[in-house]
Parts: sequence; C-alpha cells; structure tokens
Amino acid sequence: MSRLSLRARLVLGVLAVGLVGLVAADIATYTSLRSFLLQRVDRQLDEDHGGFGGPGQHGVPPGFGPNPGGNAYFQIRAGNGSTVLFSSGVPHVPGTTAAPPPKLPAAITVPASGENGSPERVHYFTVPAATGDGRWRVRASIEPGSTQMLVLATSLSDVDGTLHRLVWIELLVTVAVAAAIVLLGLWIVRIGLRPLAAIGRTADAIAAGDLSQRVERAESRTEVGRLGLTLNTMLSHIEESDRRLRSFIADASHELRTPLAAVRAYAELFQRGADRRPDDLARAMAGITRESERMSALVESLLLLARIDEGRPLVREPVRLDELAGEAVETSRTVDPSHPIELETTPTTVLGDSAALRQVLDNLLGNVRSHTPPETLAHVRVQHQNGHAILEISDDGPGMTQEQADRVFERFYRAEPSRSRDSGGAGLGLAIVSAVTEAHGGALSLTTAEGAGATFRLTLPLS
Repeated sequence: MSRLSLRARLVLGVLAVGLVGLVAADIATYTSLRSFLLQRVDRQLDEDHGGFGGPGQHGVPPGFGPNPGGNAYFQIRAGNGSTVLFSSGVPHVPGTTAAPPPKLPAAITVPASGENGSPERVHYFTVPAATGDGRWRVRASIEPGSTQMLVLATSLSDVDGTLHRLVWIELLVTVAVAAAIVLLGLWIVRIGLRPLAAIGRTADAIAAGDLSQRVERAESRTEVGRLGLTLNTMLSHIEESDRRLRSFIADASHELRTPLAAVRAYAELFQRGADRRPDDLARAMAGITRESERMSALVESLLLLARIDEGRPLVREPVRLDELAGEAVETSRTVDPSHPIELETTPTTVLGDSAALRQVLDNLLGNVRSHTPPETLAHVRVQHQNGHAILEISDDGPGMTQEQADRVFERFYRAEPSRSRDSGGAGLGLAIVSAVTEAHGGALSLTTAEGAGATFRLTLPLS
C-alpha cells in the first residue's frame, strides 16, 4: 500500500468506504425484503388455515381436495405423528410435470403455548422441496382441545424469484456505483492534486537553481493552499539566506583580497633584494605583520559569527558587567585619549561569556572612536531593572540617517563606503555585537538621528 501513489490510495480509500456502505445497504435491503415477503406468506397461510374445519373434523375446504389449488399443500397428522390426510399432489401448469412436494420432517414440534396469549399453537418454518430445487414455507398448528396437527405449506418460488432478481439488481447497481466512484474519484482527486503537481514543478525549478520560483495560487482556504503559502515563505527565507551567503562570501573575499595582495607585494619586494637593503626589509616585514594581523582579526570575527550562526553554545558563567565595562572604558581611554568617556555603573551580574561580552563593549567603543570626531563625549551606563541588565553606550557625534540605522547591523556594511579600510574596519563590528547579544538571549536597539548622536542599548537577562 505504501508503494502506491497518493492518487491511487485516495481513490482506493473512497472505493473501499463506498463498497462497505453499498454492501451494508444491499444486505439490509435483502434481509428486510425477505422478512417482509415471508411475513406476507405467513399471513396467507393463516388465511388458508381459516378455511379448514374445526378440531378433529378433518374438514377440507374447496380447493384443498386431493389436488388443492394454487401452490398449496396440506397434511393432517394424528397425535402419534401419523399422517391422516394429505394432498395427493402439487398443482402444476398443464402439460408439465407436477411440482415436487415439500420435504417435511417426520416429527414436527410446535410451541407448548400460543403466541401473545393465543390458544392456538403455531410454528412457522421453511423446508426444501422433496426433489430438485425450491423451498416451501410451512405452517404447523394444533387447535385448542385437539391432538391433531394441521400442516399447511406453500411454495416460495415467487419469493425466491423476487429475491433472486433483487440480488442481481443489487449486484449490477453495486458494480455501476463502484465504477462511478472510481471515475468520479479519479477526476476529483486529479483536480485536487493539481496544486501539488504545481508545487512539484516549482520544486524541480528550484532544484535546478532558480530560487525565484514561487508556488502560484497559494491561499489559506485549503490545506494545499496553506502548504503553498508555507513553502513560499520558506523559499523566501532560502532565497534571502542564499543572497546573504553569496554577499557574505563576496564581501569576505573582497576584504581578504586587499591584505593578501599587500602581503604578496611585500614578498615580491623582498625577493627583489629588499633583504639586502635594511630600510626596505624593515618596511616589508612591518607591512607583512600589519596585514597578517588584519587578516587574523577578520578571520577571528568570521569564525565567531559562524560559531554563533551554527548555534554552538557560548560559555555560561557569572560575569560582572559593570566591572567589564570599566575595563573596556579604561582600554579605550588609553588607545584614544582624544575621545572622553563618562562611566556610570551599578553592580550588575549577568550569565554569559566574558570574552564575547568584552568584545561587544570594545566594538561599540571602537565604533564611537571611528565615527565621531575628536573631543566627542561618550557615555557608558550599566544598570539593572525589572530583572534585566541594561548597557547603554551613547555619543554626541553626528549620528546616522534612517537608511544607515536600518542596515548598520548587517555584515560588511559600512556607513561610509568611501572611508579607507585602514580606519573603517571590515564592517563586522556591529554585526558581532548583534549576534553575541542574541546568543545571550538579549535584545539590541539603536536610537539615532542626523546631528543627534547615537545610543546603543543592550538588554541582557540577569544571572
């Protein structure tokens, strides 16, 4: 069953349910009609019984002589079971052989009392014909105060013929309805699976490399439509991830190409005889060292982002955020005394990676030094409220436009593309800040405007 297609399984399932319903209806119809016809035959036997004489009189009404009319047959049995009187034959069509009589049992048992309080003791049953095919319906009764048993029988040929025709009609109808279910089911299923076929074609196109493909007519009213909407959302994310990955690879290659070219140039300078000229040798070695450090810093940043993207857990230990901020501010003042920094802290402990959080502080303070002119005042505040630690780093610099603020956390994004890489970095600092903050379960926001400075606000859960 699992090897069948979805279309075949759906049609077979509907066909199975339909056949079960049809067979149940056929059986119920057949049983009901048979019961109705037998009850009618029993009533006819009751009417025939009324034409006989009283108890012990052996009365035989007209038509019940030696060859009774219709398809009737009778016997009168004594109390010891012997037959006192019976039909000498069964009527038949002139020119044909007489119909075989019923095959009555040697002993017939009737109830000890009548049904529903009736004084007459009656028993109805069905027997086969004495020879050949056919059935007979038998009524055996004993009148009150009598020891003789009156046995009446009538042929069920008409009943069996009716039931036989009913069976054939039900069989034909069942086959016709089953065929209609299969044909209609195939048509309905084919229409219902058209969106899935469209999804399959879209998936094939995407597998071939066209990530711009989308499922058409995706809507929320149907299950397949909701699947299409989900797939379109997923495809949008995949396309965006692919675009970002390609952009990331291109930017990383671009960033690494410049220091690699510089190292290669210094190496060529060395090969051209710089080793014999002390000034050129010192310049080549210093340049190689500088560019190597730059590449190392870039690679370390990329590795940190890759580790966070893969979901690798960071170190989780209590960290005094206020002390970490004090160390970062002291380092920043030492590196660039021209940028004054005000520090306001409250003892605050968070659970996280001390090295990663220190890099966040260094990147934010480095961003202030790179994007604000000398003597621009910066403010660093550490406090806690409502179960969260709050770290704010703000400056009184030129601020950013809304477009720059929307993209400032993108990887390799530079607010000032014309600025040299030596002063501007690789454009990964704020991307690392955002990634590390999210990895710690925190939130990062930026408030800025042109000419109004910038404020970075980090919210981290307390330990």
